[in-house]
Amino acid sequence: MVETQGQLERVIAEWGFLPFFKNGIQGFSVEELVPPDLLFGEHGEQGAWQWKGPIISHWQCAYGKFFGGKAGFVSLDWLPDFMNWRRSLYPLQSMGGDSRHILEVLRREESMLSKQLKVASGFNLSRKRTLFNPDAPAEPLPNRRNGTAFDSLIATLQMGTYVCIADFEYQVSRRGEPYGWGVARYCTPEAMYEIDWQAAVGGRTPRQSRRRMADWLLGLFPGADQRKVEKLIGV
Repeated sequence: MVETQGQLERVIAEWGFLPFFKNGIQGFSVEELVPPDLLFGEHGEQGAWQWKGPIISHWQCAYGKFFGGKAGFVSLDWLPDFMNWRRSLYPLQSMGGDSRHILEVLRREESMLSKQLKVASGFNLSRKRTLFNPDAPAEPLPNRRNGTAFDSLIATLQMGTYVCIADFEYQVSRRGEPYGWGVARYCTPEAMYEIDWQAAVGGRTPRQSRRRMADWLLGLFPGADQRKVEKLIGV
């Protein structure tokens, strides 16, 4: 079992990939590696959920909603192949104007808190899909750029590896202690890691990168269902 932040970092480095939550590969998640009382921290103690920010700050892995829209880590050794494959699955030109606009704003600012990026991209904080129409109260206005829509778009940008999480910023109590779940600070992998992923993959095609990642994970988990491994990587 993983009981310290350092142990978790070593697993990420050794395996190259590590989803935070359970998935189709048994034993392949932070949730299954960490004792239950250390997953989110109990009784004032920090756990794996609080270790995310410090792990990211060591610049050895990327973190974001990379696995089926759920969070996880990818080591910098594997990040170029991961980006090579995922960006072929999620081409920007097929994502729509709102997604591209969010990415343009983030690239211009380099890093932004979730709330800041949401507002700067023209989305409102309300999660309601309709707004009150003062001119026709019985006919509400569509609220296309609502908070829920933004959350969905930023999650897809992470699945495409255009966006990652640079840190988590917490509210601070009167005693100077952080609390709450933490607010994500977004960045692009290029800005955060100064990575030239196209050069790093050495001419491999996206499908060759996909095969390389699948073979690696099947080597780590020989009993895993190949279809589930490929689903986790992205198909």
